[in-house]
Amino acid sequence: MSKVCVIFGGSRGIGFAVANIMLEQCFKVAIVSKTSTSIDNACKILHSKAKGGASVLGYTCDITQEADINKTIAAITKDIGPIAILVNSAGINKDGLLMKTKLETIQNVLQTNLIGPMLTSKAVLKSMIQQKEGCIINIGSMVGQHGNVGQCSYSASKAGLVGFSKSLAKEVASRGIRCNVIAPGFIDTDMVQDVANRDKLEKHTLLGRFGKPEEVAQAVQYLVEATYVTGQVLTVDGGFSLNL
Repeated sequence: MSKVCVIFGGSRGIGFAVANIMLEQCFKVAIVSKTSTSIDNACKILHSKAKGGASVLGYTCDITQEADINKTIAAITKDIGPIAILVNSAGINKDGLLMKTKLETIQNVLQTNLIGPMLTSKAVLKSMIQQKEGCIINIGSMVGQHGNVGQCSYSASKAGLVGFSKSLAKEVASRGIRCNVIAPGFIDTDMVQDVANRDKLEKHTLLGRFGKPEEVAQAVQYLVEATYVTGQVLTVDGGFSLNL
């Protein structure tokens, strides 16, 4: 029987690439996004990739609202079965120097990037404990490890994700559940389309280019299959951080 993989932020970017690779591995995939239009568009493309026991369904959910998360997890479980894999890829980034950043912006970034994944993880734990297995993968950022000018809120949210994931890994390891973080560098997604000094950043990267969403998805696939890995941060940045 195909296992169920839920991807928050699965309608575009890294999350969409993860959905693709999970379908190739014959998972039952549920992609979750805030807007129904993005879900519909993504599902139309992904349906063609579903073969064998694989399938894909889309769900709308506001990751900042616990009640909405719980409702969505319950619906997915009812529709396609207990969740074995949770990938938290939903995130936002609002750059700006801290002294010019409004409290509302700080709270919004933290609520989406950190508290959201905490709540989605909380929502799936009971079922995973009953199954005596589970895999939670949180998409962080190299910025959460090294910081960056103008990204205090974003960096704090991704650094918090590391601490949360390591703590959760300790809490649930005895129940057969693993929790890890992937820390991408500069990946060609909507979030970096307007990044300044791209040429300079690419030259700073050891591999000489920005990464592809599919390359982060490969790391997700590894962590799904690597059953003796938990509480770790897997950096996928083309060697960028080695030049810091």
